[in-house]
Amino acid sequence: MSTPFANVHKELAELLPEALLAACETRRAKKGERLFLAGTKPICMFYVGSGEVVLERLGRQGEVVVLQRARHGFVGEASLQSARYHCDARVVVNAEITTVEMAPLLAAMAHDAAFSARWIRMLNAELRRLRLQCERLALNRVQDRLLHLIETEGQGGRLPLAAGLKSLAGQLGVTHEALYRCVAGMEKSQCLRREGAALVWLAGDAIVV
Repeated sequence: MSTPFANVHKELAELLPEALLAACETRRAKKGERLFLAGTKPICMFYVGSGEVVLERLGRQGEVVVLQRARHGFVGEASLQSARYHCDARVVVNAEITTVEMAPLLAAMAHDAAFSARWIRMLNAELRRLRLQCERLALNRVQDRLLHLIETEGQGGRLPLAAGLKSLAGQLGVTHEALYRCVAGMEKSQCLRREGAALVWLAGDAIVV
């Protein structure tokens, strides 16, 4: 027998009050779809149950800068109390997206202390992730950034590549050509291996890129 919120991801069901869960809508979003655009007014929050969504905007040289990459969890949390979006949200891997309207979400935060505490814990976890991202982007070498990502966001030295190396390059803040050279060199030195849609760190001495 199905549960009342069978279409909502388990972690989202544990986070939101039942009144909000009843109003959630879950759907499939295809690669290339824009969940929102920079300059538009935020109306909903978007929770990624599966797939991959990136927040991005153009840099000073016209390059695409990835601000956030979500394979699981909310995307664009900062928009909750913002008058407009400051970036685009693009689906890069077919995704399961749950939509939560902002007005009732804000009302629940104002009147439900337990929910507010859960939301703060969720934001704290995202803050820790973003601090790791800042730490990673401060590293000079492409290889060091890649290994930092594998260590902090991979599992057992394995990093899934749902959207491929080009998307990963944006996450690392490097050109895709530089990342391709780095991966090829690390494969040659046998400290990295590609296994399907994943990179696997094999340890050993690293090369200079």
